[in-house]
Amino acid sequence: MERGFRLTPQGGARQRTMAETAAAELHRMIMSGELPAGTHLRLADLTAALDMSAMPVREGLRRLEALGLVEIIPHKGAWVRDVSLDDLLDTHQTRLALETLAIRSAAERFTAQDAEAARQALHEHAKLAGADDPIPARQAHTAFHFTLYRAGGSRWLPRAIEPVWENSERYRFATRPTPDGLAHIQAEHQAILDACVAGDPEAAVTALTRHLENAMRRIQESMPARLAGVAEPA
Repeated sequence: MERGFRLTPQGGARQRTMAETAAAELHRMIMSGELPAGTHLRLADLTAALDMSAMPVREGLRRLEALGLVEIIPHKGAWVRDVSLDDLLDTHQTRLALETLAIRSAAERFTAQDAEAARQALHEHAKLAGADDPIPARQAHTAFHFTLYRAGGSRWLPRAIEPVWENSERYRFATRPTPDGLAHIQAEHQAILDACVAGDPEAAVTALTRHLENAMRRIQESMPARLAGVAEPA
């Protein structure tokens, strides 16, 4: 997908730099929960774990800071950004504002080529969802949504969505939908795509809003007790 910052080079046209490799691996560790929220990211530990020198690891951390996944405090160090109910709600509201704007524009300009790319990504997500390794399914899910958002023709809107999307993925990644839940998610995705293919902006906004609201509800229902405010944060 087109991004203001790419964890991997576009289209495989060149090899990743060491900094890109460090960012991609740290991103994977954060999204999988291997590096949970609040983890102190000690440079010595990371260079040993990644078998890299300090310079690319520092740059990788700065790239993840730009995505909102890492907090760097000068002279103190870096941490995986914490998660909270307030942050989840803020993230959700921001996604609603940006992504409904993007999908409205996409539905107004959707082409047959856009539809084919979105269908391929949706098929890939359906094939991978529910597998033991959730990362490929997450990547296909991201590809589906950003295929739609890029179809709107804006250079900046998909880039504006990306950091909020990445933060939202930390919450969504911790949930594992049931088979029935996956079927509902696929139906929601299909409704968004159908509205874009039909060139119906209002229906596209309605379908996407329903999808985001349902995702928010599923995340809240599966939240750990500390995120729901039942217990003090660790």
